[in-house]
Amino acid sequence: MIPIEGHNNLFRDKSSGAIVNSDTIEYNQYIRMKNERQRQKDEIAELKSDVQQIKNLLMELINDETRRNWIGKFIKKFWIS
Repeated sequence: MIPIEGHNNLFRDKSSGAIVNSDTIEYNQYIRMKNERQRQKDEIAELKSDVQQIKNLLMELINDETRRNWIGKFIKKFWIS
């Protein structure tokens, strides 16, 4: 590993040429941030799913109410009159 001038924790890998950061604290912070972003994405996906379920239930309620109103009007018009 070849040290990068001006950076204490950065090294260049001789075989691949990749820059390697040897700072484990910084790496652990990166992993925590990455996990937090994933947790937020998962939470957003769950909230979207919940909202869709609520919308579907509302549509069912609206359709049931509309059907009941239509049947009630039909019965009043043709059977009760």
